[in-house]
Amino acid sequence: MADPRLVTTKPALRTLLAERRMATAAGGRSLAVGLVPTMGFLHEGHLSLAARARGENDLVVLSVFVNPTQFGPGEDLDRYPRDLDRDLEQAGNAGVDVVFHPQPGHMYDPDHCTWVEVEGLTDHLCGARRPGHFRGVATVVAKLFGLCRPDRAYFGQKDVQQALLIRRMAVDLDLGVDVVLCPIVREPDGLAMSSRNVYLTPTERSQAPVLYRALREAEALIAAGESDAGVVRDAVVNVLAGAPLARMDYVELVSPGDLRPVDVIAGEVVVAVAVRFGATRLIDNVIVRT
Repeated sequence: MADPRLVTTKPALRTLLAERRMATAAGGRSLAVGLVPTMGFLHEGHLSLAARARGENDLVVLSVFVNPTQFGPGEDLDRYPRDLDRDLEQAGNAGVDVVFHPQPGHMYDPDHCTWVEVEGLTDHLCGARRPGHFRGVATVVAKLFGLCRPDRAYFGQKDVQQALLIRRMAVDLDLGVDVVLCPIVREPDGLAMSSRNVYLTPTERSQAPVLYRALREAEALIAAGESDAGVVRDAVVNVLAGAPLARMDYVELVSPGDLRPVDVIAGEVVVAVAVRFGATRLIDNVIVRT
């Protein structure tokens, strides 16, 4: 694969995309643009999004931007893993055309004062534990949508709350972007791939697959006909308790439409967990259809 074009400023990105759109229009058709927003330190999960985008669009833009506005006090903004050279190589192998890598000062003007908030969908799960996090997520993604004007944007199911609220934002604000939810990519032992997995000590890493084991237990119970969300939640908690280093943050069963907790399982339900191993917070989920 050819090396992707590295772009570091908003004007340069706008110019490049305008030129590509004009060239395509001269040939009598429109340019389909796919956007893959990331914070970099790419893994196979990110690359699966890029591969999906490559198969469905003429031009693929992948952003590498550790967004400061979605990190709260005491979180890992300064130590979040970064490796741009590696990201560029992997993005090229995945067929990405453009990597957008702005600095925070280029992405946010000093007098930035406009924020995007998606009400309701942030009341539970990670939104309840990380105040302001999704305001930062929604704002930066809205900015990326404005800069790229993509036809499609690709998000992984691992961050299911993020993906669903971005989808709602795109619909509510008439942004004209199809938000595509892509499957979780897992390690052979079931651990969902995440850039933060590198924080885990060897002992923590050996226990981390408990998240997926717990979710598989939920899937099995629901498949067997269990409709009481409380019973399923208790079963998930019991499995998580088998990992001595795991500190449960939440276990919730929510509706995929509004992300509100359910008491009775009917139709689709998201079973979501968040667990801390030391200072590392891991999230995972399954979407179960009855």
